[in-house]
Amino acid sequence: MPRFLEEQIEEVRRRSDIVDIIGSYVKLKRSGSSYMGLCPFHNEKSPSFSVSPARQMYKCFGCGVAGNVITFVMEYENYSFPEAVKYLAERAGVELTQKELTEEQKRQEGLRTTLLEINTKAARYYYAKLKSPQGKIGYDYLRERGLSDETIRRFGLGYAGQDGAELYRYLKQQGYGDSILKETGLFKMEERGVYDKFWNRVMFPIMDISNHVIGFGGRVMGDAKPKYLNSPETKLFDKSRNLFGLNYARQGKRQSLILCEGYMDVIAMHQAGFTNAVASLGTAFTEQQAGLMKRYAEEVLLTYDSDAAGRKAAMRAIPMLRSAGINGKVVHLEPYKDPDEFIKALGSEEFEKRLAEAQNSFFFEVEEIKHLYDMADPEQKTKYYHEIAQKLLVFTDKVQRDNYLEAVAAKYDIRKEDLRELVIRYSSRLPDGYQRPSGKEGLKSSRQREERGIGYSYRLLLSWLIEDPSLFGAVSELVKTDDFVEEDYHTAAVLLYQQLEEGELVPAKIINHFQDVEAQKMAAQMFQTDFQAKMSPEEREKALNELVFRIKEHSIEHRIRNLTDMGELQSLILEKKRWQTPEKLHISLKDG
Repeated sequence: MPRFLEEQIEEVRRRSDIVDIIGSYVKLKRSGSSYMGLCPFHNEKSPSFSVSPARQMYKCFGCGVAGNVITFVMEYENYSFPEAVKYLAERAGVELTQKELTEEQKRQEGLRTTLLEINTKAARYYYAKLKSPQGKIGYDYLRERGLSDETIRRFGLGYAGQDGAELYRYLKQQGYGDSILKETGLFKMEERGVYDKFWNRVMFPIMDISNHVIGFGGRVMGDAKPKYLNSPETKLFDKSRNLFGLNYARQGKRQSLILCEGYMDVIAMHQAGFTNAVASLGTAFTEQQAGLMKRYAEEVLLTYDSDAAGRKAAMRAIPMLRSAGINGKVVHLEPYKDPDEFIKALGSEEFEKRLAEAQNSFFFEVEEIKHLYDMADPEQKTKYYHEIAQKLLVFTDKVQRDNYLEAVAAKYDIRKEDLRELVIRYSSRLPDGYQRPSGKEGLKSSRQREERGIGYSYRLLLSWLIEDPSLFGAVSELVKTDDFVEEDYHTAAVLLYQQLEEGELVPAKIINHFQDVEAQKMAAQMFQTDFQAKMSPEEREKALNELVFRIKEHSIEHRIRNLTDMGELQSLILEKKRWQTPEKLHISLKDG
């Protein structure tokens, strides 16, 4: 991955006016000192996407995305940081020069390059083995499952062999040492010897969106357990942030994605012409995967197995899709278990019909919840209606909620006014930030869970300093940069404190220091946390002091937990005692 000189990155950012760049993708209209438009990252009818020319940053008050001009191009075009910088540099006429990497950066990038190289060779080895006489058992299995030679080739399917150490010997002959082979996740390395982790399995290479092999899935031949085995987490592979088949699905012309349970479902559907099918990687669907899908589709069709486990998986996935701003629908496959069985039995045209008839995900949830109640019992029926009313609170948009309320009332023969009264009653009981998911346990939203973390406190304080730099002197006396103990927040705090000390406040410039996509998002969110607007002066002062106290207390606890010099323990205990009487360390806003 190329790395550019920081001053050149900043020049690219400065010469790429954010209003001009975003305006070429999104229709913007001036609103006061900012510009507003419909957010390109989630569905909305009223503009909540704000672009600030003064700050050279954007923020969506609907879905929460935020960043500078580089972040926007990364998100919208699905570019890496270097790709986004190069794209903007070409537009701005800036010539880029790559900087010299540190030894550690060279080591890390060399490690990643070598792991990709080994995975590619392993995939080719597995494919060759499948096509050899020793791979007949795997090849016959895939053919019996209805896969053509072209599909097998396209997905690079293979067979791991029965020897147990063939791949290891092959890669050793290629010159790779045990230390790097251990990092691949392909082998078990024990005192007795080294063994191929995927022994006697049909192999499914897992590729990222750039078609690099980052991991593998394997299906055992026979009755051994587990039936499916996946690569462990490695420097290349994070199963919660990737989707099987997305490298092909993102190239398709369809406007939606089809979410399946397994590898074979995805492959069978691609062979049948449904090239927008993807699957999670041997684990439950995650919020990160929902966010990844949002980049490529506004609608996701769930084709999980029609059994109880499949319906339960759908119930888990739907709230995550909704939270990501994706319209979810559930495809009913009865009387068949999965898409593969359905297509084999009834063909592609019938499956296309089922896709067109997919059920609205909210109504699917309501129907699933209904199974928990005895509708012949008046008490149970009443509880069910109350559950529906609480469920309607997932819609924060009033128009959307009213539309669903009317549809639910008509479908279940409930008086609309009675249901509305229940919704209002439950809505008035909920504090800000709560969201009612399906089921009886009533979990809090992910945003609430995040608010309990120290990262949220870091973001609030950093945002506050940007909104009101006059507080920097008082705050920095109490909260030092070392008190931001999480690495990315520490980096952001150092950069922001430096800007404030020098009297040059440019938050958009700070974001340039975070080149990973996820780190960019996190950095952008640091400086876009809006929470003070509706506070009274007394509430603001109290909130600020609570933030300072919480961050300092966490910092002291962190240092105590990671103490290496016991001589420092006494001073840390004394410092902790001082912070247990925070009124002595009070910041006043009366002069602010």
